[in-house]
Amino acid sequence: MTNEQKAIKATYFSIFGNAALALIKWLAGYFGNSYALIADAIESTSDIFASFLVLFGIKYSSRPADENHPYGHGRAEPLITFLVVGFLITSATIIAYESIVNIQTPHDLPKPWTLIVLGGIIIWKEISFRLVMKRSKETKSSSLAADAWHHRSDAITSVAAFIGISIALFFGKGYESADDWAALFASGFILFNCYKIFRPALGEIMDENLYEDLTLEIRKASVKVEGIIDTEKCFIRKAGMNYHLELHAIVNGDISVKEGHLLAHNLEDFLRIEIPELGHILIHIEPNEY
Repeated sequence: MTNEQKAIKATYFSIFGNAALALIKWLAGYFGNSYALIADAIESTSDIFASFLVLFGIKYSSRPADENHPYGHGRAEPLITFLVVGFLITSATIIAYESIVNIQTPHDLPKPWTLIVLGGIIIWKEISFRLVMKRSKETKSSSLAADAWHHRSDAITSVAAFIGISIALFFGKGYESADDWAALFASGFILFNCYKIFRPALGEIMDENLYEDLTLEIRKASVKVEGIIDTEKCFIRKAGMNYHLELHAIVNGDISVKEGHLLAHNLEDFLRIEIPELGHILIHIEPNEY
C-alpha cells in the first residue's frame, strides 16, 4: 500500500467515524440536556468537513509533477491544513460564545446517562487519534496530522464535558452551569491545538530547516556510496508527503567531470532506494580540498 493509499484510507476512517459520533452527540446532548455534548457535536460536525478537505488535499498533493509544477503539487497539503485550522477556530469560537450565553441562562441539570455516552466517545476518539497519527507519521502527511489532532481535541472536549457534567450532577442544583464551563474550557484547548497544527504547516510553506533526523540519515547513507568522501550542505524542503533535497557531496578532486557526473547519479539512485520519501534530488559535486 502506497503512502497516498494509507493516508486516504485513514481519512475515510475519520469521515465515517466523525459522522457517526456527531449524530450520537447531537441526540445525546439534546435529549440529555447537556450543552457540553452539543458543543462536542459542533466540533465533530466541523471535523467531517475538515476531513473532506484533508482528503482533497492528499489526493491533489499526490498528483505527479507536470510542466507548470516541476516539483509536484505537494504544497497543496499545508494549505489545506490552514483551512482545517480555520474550521477548528470557527468551531472553538461558536462553542465559546454559546457557552457564555448558556452560563448566563438558567437551565436544568444534564441527564446522568450522558456520562456513559461520553465515556464511550472518549475511548473511541483517543483510539482514532492514535490510529490516524500513526498513519500520519508513516506517510509524513501534515494534513493527516491535523486530522489526527482533531480526534485528540475531540477527546479532550469530551473529557471536559464528562468532568463538567459530573460536577453538575454531584453537587446538584446551583451547579447546572458546570457543564457550560466545561464547554468553555474545551474551546480554549481547541484554540491551543490550532497553534500546534498550524505551526508545522507554516514551517513547511516557509521552507524552514526542521528535519535534523532526516539530514543525519541522508549524510550517513551518502558516504556508503563508493567515491563519496563526505557531504557538505544539505537543504531539505517538505512538500506534501515528499522531501525535496539539495545535497553537496565531496569527491576526489582529481576525477573527471564525467566521473563526477556518474557519481552524482549513483548517489541519487542510492538515496532513492534508502529513503523512499525523497522527491526531487539535486546533487552538487564538491572537490576534496585535501
